[in-house]
Amino acid sequence: MGESEDVPKDFIKLKSEKLSVDEVSELVISPYCGAVSLFIGTTRNNFEGKKVVRLEYEAYTSMAETEIKKICRDIRQKWLSVKHIAVHHRLGVVPVTEASVIIAVSSPHRTESLEAVTYCINTLKASVPIWKKEIYEDEYSWKENKECFWANSEK
Repeated sequence: MGESEDVPKDFIKLKSEKLSVDEVSELVISPYCGAVSLFIGTTRNNFEGKKVVRLEYEAYTSMAETEIKKICRDIRQKWLSVKHIAVHHRLGVVPVTEASVIIAVSSPHRTESLEAVTYCINTLKASVPIWKKEIYEDEYSWKENKECFWANSEK
C-alpha cells in the first residue's frame, strides 16, 4: 500500500446501536503506525452512593458532529504524526457496563496517540453538545460535565 492509499481519515459516528471496540479500533489501523490508543467510556452502576440503572444520551447531532470534526482538526495540528482518528458516541439508552463513547487514534509511536486520545475525550466532554441523563432506581438526574465551558460560564 502506498502512502497515498493510506491518507489520514476521521471516522465520526453518533448512533443508538451498541458500540463495538473491534469496529472502532479496526478503523484506525495503518501499516505506517505502531500504536493504536483507545478510550472506552462505559456506564458504571453507581454515582455518589446511588445505584445507576442506565444512562440516556441526547445530542444536537449536526452540531456535535461539527464540534468533533474541530477536535480532530486540533489533534492533527498538535500531533502531526497522528494518522487516523475514530470517535463513536452512543445516543439513547446505554445499560450498565456498555460503552457510551469509544475513541481510537493511530500514530507511528505511542506517545502521540495516547496524548491525542486524552485530549480528544477531555475536549469532547468540554465542548460537544451531548447530554447525559443518569437513571437511578427511583429518580433521575441530568448531568453536566464539569469540563463543559457553557455550563460553567454562568457560575
